[in-house]
Amino acid sequence: MKKWEKQTMKIAALGAMALTLAGCATAKSSSSQGNNPGKTIKIGVNMELSGSAAGYGEQQKQGIQLAVKKINKSGGIKVGGTKKKIQLVIRDNKTSNTTAASVAAQLVNNDKVVAVVGPATTSAGTAAIPNMTKAAVPSVSPSATDPDYTLQKSGKVQKYIFRACYQNNFQGATAATFVTKNLKAKRVAILTDNSSDYGTGLTKAFKKQYRGTVVSSQTFQEGDKDFNAILTALKHKKIDAIYAPGYYSEIGLIVKQARQAGIKAPIVGSDGMADDKLAQIAGKSNATNVYYTTPFSTKALATNKVASKFMSAYKAKYGSTAPTFSALAYDSVYMIKAAIEKEGSANSVKIADGLAKLKNFKGVTGTTTIDKQHNPEKTISIEQLTNGVVSKVYNVK
Repeated sequence: MKKWEKQTMKIAALGAMALTLAGCATAKSSSSQGNNPGKTIKIGVNMELSGSAAGYGEQQKQGIQLAVKKINKSGGIKVGGTKKKIQLVIRDNKTSNTTAASVAAQLVNNDKVVAVVGPATTSAGTAAIPNMTKAAVPSVSPSATDPDYTLQKSGKVQKYIFRACYQNNFQGATAATFVTKNLKAKRVAILTDNSSDYGTGLTKAFKKQYRGTVVSSQTFQEGDKDFNAILTALKHKKIDAIYAPGYYSEIGLIVKQARQAGIKAPIVGSDGMADDKLAQIAGKSNATNVYYTTPFSTKALATNKVASKFMSAYKAKYGSTAPTFSALAYDSVYMIKAAIEKEGSANSVKIADGLAKLKNFKGVTGTTTIDKQHNPEKTISIEQLTNGVVSKVYNVK
């Protein structure tokens, strides 16, 4: 009897161990397996549709919807020998990091999306990374520009995190080169939005590359309205240009108040200025001798067939010229499509593999190749405003 009990207990123990090991193997396999498509290919949108960055989020949503409409109209995405249509799942992260993380969890766990477009901002995107990585679902941000966005703290690449825009260090360095070579500016004043990594990151990259003299370096906060004290101080300094990286809401006021103060020096900024609202805030006559870096220029890409078709479709749908952020979001969807077709699979892990291998992708914002750190290698443009209208474009590689 005792011998039988011992034998039974031994068998039970071995069985329990086997089940435990099987459970671990299943969990491990499940975490690396990712999400699979059903009858449709579910793509999530984790976007700032309300809150302080809603203006950018709405533009991106328009670009995303336009891309999906075109793809579905042509039958969908080719997966192996069949075509599957895209089903969008759009959620508002409210320009909140906490909500962005929650939205990411909902999209990958409840909605079972196989890829995500967004968030728009670096901070919200960074907050979403742990949930995206845990579920093995890739995301493509149209506009998260912080250099470290696609990297782990160790410096290794985030396997499931990609972007369609170039990073701040490239953008800031390009502006510094332009200011030196094209504007011949030997003395520069810098006005930085220090309330975000966007403004501080651009300034850091600019200072590192710029070979002239930084006469003055001042800061401001998101939401500031009165810049007269700073500008009055600059008026009495000998400056050849002002570098002011930030968003159109504040930079528009800086341009307006600088011109009203009698400062005629060139004002150079970043892609956050690439919006018609800049000229509306500054006043068209004031928005002259103003420059900004941008990944999307309607003038520069007039000969790009993909861009031309996009611009026509956008104007027909929304009745206005396509903004930069809509173009980047449009490309983000097509990058996912290209990855699926390259891998012949809409499994989320395979999509990440396909995105990492993307080369010479012909998009609205130019030809893109994804590098080892999941950043796009593409041409950057600098647009010049005269009386609030783009009057000239400089292409920089």
